[in-house]
Amino acid sequence: MSVPYETAAYEPSDSPDSPEEHLARLLGRALNSFELPDETIRSLDCALAHDGSLHSAHHSAGLHRETYRHTWLLADGSALTLWELVHNTVPGDEPQHEVYVDEEELRTATARLPLPPDAPDFELPVTVQLPPPPVLRHAYVPDGSADHARRLLRRAENTDRPGVETAALLATACAHRITQAFGRPSLAGRPGLSFSLYEHAFLLGDGAELSVWEVEHTVTPDGRHMCEVYASEDAARDAMERRAAQVS
Repeated sequence: MSVPYETAAYEPSDSPDSPEEHLARLLGRALNSFELPDETIRSLDCALAHDGSLHSAHHSAGLHRETYRHTWLLADGSALTLWELVHNTVPGDEPQHEVYVDEEELRTATARLPLPPDAPDFELPVTVQLPPPPVLRHAYVPDGSADHARRLLRRAENTDRPGVETAALLATACAHRITQAFGRPSLAGRPGLSFSLYEHAFLLGDGAELSVWEVEHTVTPDGRHMCEVYASEDAARDAMERRAAQVS
């Protein structure tokens, strides 16, 4: 028996495609992808790497079955695995693809296939080659992060706010965290005026981190709150000092 590897639906782990592209292709060809839990799909939104391998194969009388293990490295350093079942139910038919979240579901689906009980079978040892998890500066929350970035940049009133290049990067954000930074200009003797500085840290789709810095203050003619956004902490603090000098 020979296994036709060239017909398999496996993308090798050294493929330059992104983890998101691997996932999109898997879900696009799987007939039952709509049955996957929403939580599973959401957790894969921030995957940093993908590894796929042929796990087992079963061939007999023109019928075949292969199973593939797809593993993604997540932003928190954990790994998530999906199992792909590829088979034909009639000799010569186009292969059908199914995807499952655990091996028990995979075994149940495999048992339904019309393969003779004495069909030849082999299994391969599973070797997953994933890079070590990146050392992230923040613990992130996946919660509409790209939209949060868009709204933050939209309400910024300073003309030197981050431009289209930064906006394009933040459009790929899949998680974020907001942290207040302390240490601000002195406004002694000026009641009603205030400064606040926040770091908005984003985890991008490729695993990179990007922060923008929000200055919120009331140094305005009518005392209303004003939002300014800067690409670095130094630029934000310089802007705070300039605003404070206006009321000194």
